[in-house]
Amino acid sequence: MVSCNEQDNQQQQTIQQNPGDENVVKLTDAQLKNAPIETMTLSNQSISQILRLNGKIDVPPQNIQSVSAALGGYLKSTNLIAGMPVSNGQVIATIENPEFIKLQQDYLTAKSKYQFAELDFNRQKTLNESKASSDKVMQLAKAEMDNQQIQMNAIAQSLRLVNINPAHVSAERITKSAPLYSSITGYVSKINVNIGKYVTASDVLFELVNPDRVYLNLSVFEKDLQKLTIGQRLSAFNNTEPEKRYEGTIQLISRNIDEEGMATVQCALVGNDRRLVPGSYMNAEIAVATSFEDAVPAESVVNFEGKNFLFVEESKQVYRLVPVEIGLEENGYVQVMNAAELAGKNIVIKNAYTLLMKLKNTEGED
Repeated sequence: MVSCNEQDNQQQQTIQQNPGDENVVKLTDAQLKNAPIETMTLSNQSISQILRLNGKIDVPPQNIQSVSAALGGYLKSTNLIAGMPVSNGQVIATIENPEFIKLQQDYLTAKSKYQFAELDFNRQKTLNESKASSDKVMQLAKAEMDNQQIQMNAIAQSLRLVNINPAHVSAERITKSAPLYSSITGYVSKINVNIGKYVTASDVLFELVNPDRVYLNLSVFEKDLQKLTIGQRLSAFNNTEPEKRYEGTIQLISRNIDEEGMATVQCALVGNDRRLVPGSYMNAEIAVATSFEDAVPAESVVNFEGKNFLFVEESKQVYRLVPVEIGLEENGYVQVMNAAELAGKNIVIKNAYTLLMKLKNTEGED
């Protein structure tokens, strides 16, 4: 009798299988007490699809300055180095050009002629008022003065174009060189010249960048454009520091599709992090197409030999291991793709892995 009782207790502490069915596990009362099982049917959960995109950090055109010499010339001096900070109004280079001398000469000549024409007009005006000169003579003097003023002002604007102040030009102060200035505060991103090189008006000598305002340009496939809207939120990160997340919103969606079927989406990032260097690659995640799908808690899915399974309650304390196809996962729930096969069935959502271990251990004992 003692032997029989011991055998009965041992059977109650082990998992029994239906004969010939290796996917069914049965729990005793004692085992169910030690590992409580909870079940539920498929439920509708809000699951968002995550759209993963790639792009680059960029700056708006007004934050980039391409520095050129308006009349060309030889680069006389510069101390710029790529990455060097610059400030607005700083002299960044000096250009030499014989045309500068000619411009200043023409300006002084035009200025002298204007001053003479002005004196002549004033004299003719005085004579006209006393009837000693005709109106026609005075009008001709006025026209000549205006023409000389136009000539002088036009040359003065040409001097300003090459950063030579006409007010500082005199017969004793004629220069063959002119400075180049930075019009933004930022840093040097490109240097395309060296000392002594001759450059034309169309050559870009330096490129300066103001990083105070950067944005993210994302490349999006044409089929995904309809999923995006202005104001939609996103999370961006780079490969070197993936744990650092930058929040942002979509501000522009391009409707131009390139030859590869890609469009550009411009996104504004929150804050101003100077570690975001223009031209650097970024990844972005955008939650799109939120929908209600048949789902179960993620902990109810067990993986065995590279495949996913669920335990379905067949009867009291009897559970069957069935294959499952999973889809999207979010907020602790996973989408079930073969929902029709599991509709209305009680699915184990707690201690599913405990059942799997019991089932496979029992197989080993057999």
